[in-house]
Amino acid sequence: MRYKPLHTLIILLTLILGFSFNGFSQTSYLPHYTTKNGLASNNCYYLLQDRKGYIWVCTDAGVSRFDGTAFETFTVDDGLPDNQVLQVREDSKGRIWFLSLNGQLSYFYNGKIYNPSNDKGLKKLNFNAVIVSFFEDKSGKIWFGTNKNIIGIWDGETLMKHTSPTQKNQYANAYIHQDKQGNIWAYCTDAVFIFIRNNFVLVNEKMTPLSYKTFHTANNGSIYYLDKNGLNLKKGTEDQLLIKVNEKLLNNSPGYIYADEKELWLTNNNGVYIIDYKGKINHLLNNIDVNQVVKDSDNNMWFTTKNGIYRLPELKERLFIFTKENGLTSDFVKSITKDQNNRFWLGLNNSNINILSTNKKTVQKLSFNDTEKYNVIKQLCFDRKDGLVYFASDYGLGSISSSYPADQKVNYLKESNNSVFVIKNFSLDTTSKLALALSSGVVVLEERIKKFEFSSLHYNERKDYFKDRAYRVFYDDNQHLWFANINGLTQFDNRKEYKYFEKNTLLNKRINDIKQLKNNVYAMATDGYGIAFLKNGQLIKQLTKADGLNSNIINKLYFKDDFLWSVSNAGVNRIRYANNHFSVNAFDYANDLLNEDVNDIYVDKDTAYFATNNGLVYFAYNQIIREKKPPKIYITSVSINREPLDLGAASFVLKPKQQSITFNYSAIDFKNRQILYRYRLKDDANWSETRNRRLELSSLEPGNYCFEISAKSQDSDWSQPAKIKFIIEKHFWQKWWFILIALASGAYLLYIMTVKITKRQKNKEQEQLLLKNKILMLEQQALQAMMNPHFVFNVMNSIQHYINTQNTSSANRVLTGFAKLIRKNLEICTKSYISLEEELAYLKLYLTLEKNRFGDKFNYTIDVDPKLDKDETQLPSMLLQPYIENAIWHGIMPIEDGGDLKISIEQKDETYLWIKIIDNGIGIKNSLANKNGSHQSKGMGLTQERINLLNKIEAKPIQLFIEQNGDSGTTITILVPLN
Repeated sequence: MRYKPLHTLIILLTLILGFSFNGFSQTSYLPHYTTKNGLASNNCYYLLQDRKGYIWVCTDAGVSRFDGTAFETFTVDDGLPDNQVLQVREDSKGRIWFLSLNGQLSYFYNGKIYNPSNDKGLKKLNFNAVIVSFFEDKSGKIWFGTNKNIIGIWDGETLMKHTSPTQKNQYANAYIHQDKQGNIWAYCTDAVFIFIRNNFVLVNEKMTPLSYKTFHTANNGSIYYLDKNGLNLKKGTEDQLLIKVNEKLLNNSPGYIYADEKELWLTNNNGVYIIDYKGKINHLLNNIDVNQVVKDSDNNMWFTTKNGIYRLPELKERLFIFTKENGLTSDFVKSITKDQNNRFWLGLNNSNINILSTNKKTVQKLSFNDTEKYNVIKQLCFDRKDGLVYFASDYGLGSISSSYPADQKVNYLKESNNSVFVIKNFSLDTTSKLALALSSGVVVLEERIKKFEFSSLHYNERKDYFKDRAYRVFYDDNQHLWFANINGLTQFDNRKEYKYFEKNTLLNKRINDIKQLKNNVYAMATDGYGIAFLKNGQLIKQLTKADGLNSNIINKLYFKDDFLWSVSNAGVNRIRYANNHFSVNAFDYANDLLNEDVNDIYVDKDTAYFATNNGLVYFAYNQIIREKKPPKIYITSVSINREPLDLGAASFVLKPKQQSITFNYSAIDFKNRQILYRYRLKDDANWSETRNRRLELSSLEPGNYCFEISAKSQDSDWSQPAKIKFIIEKHFWQKWWFILIALASGAYLLYIMTVKITKRQKNKEQEQLLLKNKILMLEQQALQAMMNPHFVFNVMNSIQHYINTQNTSSANRVLTGFAKLIRKNLEICTKSYISLEEELAYLKLYLTLEKNRFGDKFNYTIDVDPKLDKDETQLPSMLLQPYIENAIWHGIMPIEDGGDLKISIEQKDETYLWIKIIDNGIGIKNSLANKNGSHQSKGMGLTQERINLLNKIEAKPIQLFIEQNGDSGTTITILVPLN
């Protein structure tokens, strides 16, 4: 199917409708729709309005469906068996049937066209003839009349064909009808039949209709039909001639008719004839071949022709025009006003004013000699005080008596120095003043009657002259002057200027018109910013397109009976201000004509008049703004990945891949063009607004959705939404069982990976730890190696002492002990840990050497906890010797009488081996105090470094505590972790 946007094309047609415009014949506008607007073809055969309100049009190039805004066209590409469709009908199930020229049947249902190729039942509906009539009886059976001697009856499953056995009375071109009693009638051009006992029986009636087209079935079951005499009404078995019709009209190929209790609408090759039952005839669409006339649910009349379709709006919404053909000098109407004699004054081009008299039914024409100066009469104003009509062009202003032509005197405004002045606008107060908006500024004439003259050389600044280019002047009810110039809006009350443009930036924009409403409210027509409303000098409202205006560029304003009318290039709006609330009326049906070239407006009691470039347009309006019914909204089609769905389903279940969804929808409204839509996909979601009639959604997440679409016109509330539910299934990987399996699998893989990573990490950490330990062990061995020279140095000092004292035996004894100590030292220096037994043996060798050296000056004792297993208890090698050496040399030796050294080893708990080295020497604090600053204990420092290294390797640290025992003596406590 093809979608084509509707660009409103209005064709001016002259219609003699029986109404009167002030005594004159009038011209009415009819919307005319052709291929330029989206119609499939201009050659139109038949038109139908279905129950939803759509207009279906049959053409020789397919079928078009119209909702008031756009045409949607269906062709063979969409499933039609033939593009030439002669008729379209609707059955009780809502199926739209297409009667094609090739005789094949098809129908449209729930967004899809069914034909013999996709509907088995339609294959049986084969007549080898053109179907000319279609009727569904009360039982649901469908009756078909053909152009041959065949009448078909279809019950949805079986087709029964009836043919006339006689050559004289055949069933060709039969019109099928069912009366109130349930009888089925077949009206042919030569005979009438009634269906009795499954067969058609010839009825002896004089009824001879012109054709199957000249029938119209009324709502009450009676039928109107044309015969050679005129219009007849048949109720049951009774026939009544309602009106005789001219033979020429009946012989000019009459088409489908419409009739009711008031009048007949007859179509033929020369247009449409409206004939009331008193014999009055109105002729429409002169010289146009009209095939059908249809009345829709809103009382609009539709006409199908070979040049598209036409619509005649209902009487309340018809627009009329008065043009040159009706007596005006020109179609170009620039301005309008009305005098006290109920005459309309129209300002035209070419220096002309026309005066339309409603009483005398005449058009009087007034011309000016200076055609160049008064070429276009762009403003007219009636002065009730003096009975004058003022008129202005771009280069001149004048006045003439409203009693013209009785008084033909014309006064022209003079400039004392004969200077050229350009008039933008003028305004009259209720006394004697005249204000001019000129290209050079604002000029005020104090006495417009006595002195219709001004001087550009004798201005009184800010009294009767305000400089800067001006656009508009306006006197309010208090005779205060308002004017708009290039700076913005200003009010002048004869004493002071109120420059509103300095207080509000909106009021420094260009203002095209000013009007006063009730309660001292003023309306300003801006050039691009809508309408600004002021009260007591304050801006109280700015109306824009968002509030319902057709455009934000407002050219003219008119106030009448509590209503403010605005004119823009997009049409007309009417605004009512009451209780601090603004109500906007669109008159959208009139805006088709008034969307361009509207120059001026005058509103009478019940009619609005518009000066346009195409004549004087006018229409009757309702004084009350009524809330219009919202337009009906329908979802016309839904397609998934470009494949249409059957709209008959309550909801849809879509596969995960079917995430691209397209919704087509439309609102049916033949009066309004400005249709706004809103939609949502969840009940609790916010609405989104759009003016598009198509919505494409892609990549929707799986879940439950409910697409809702609602519509509104400018003058209505939102319609009840059309809804369609659909579910997008989850991918298999989104379903609970897959997620559960995936989670379990993932957890297992994560566990395996974690174990492997943890094991790898541990292995790596262990390797790093082993490497680190190896490094530390090497560092420890290096420190141990460093301690050996230190120890050797100290022992050699002792041997030297014995040699110097010529104590040979002692020297030999010390040397022997030293040799044993060296051998023992070599054994344990390569070990990181040794047993307590080895450590005690080593210490005893060392202490024996020191005892031999110092004699009775030094005594020692070693106490070991008997519970300790000396062979199993391990401790770092050479850990105690430096501290014992330091206690002897720096604690005991400085005392003249010598001292005692006690070594205690015990296990107080399961975690640490407690080792105490106690001396009664001078005390560590005193020793440190007596030392010079340059001396440092090399053995103690190396041992401390070894302890630090060991603490980095082992989980439990070696703890060292050194404290002085009161005034003298030192206790060294070493806590060695037990492995």
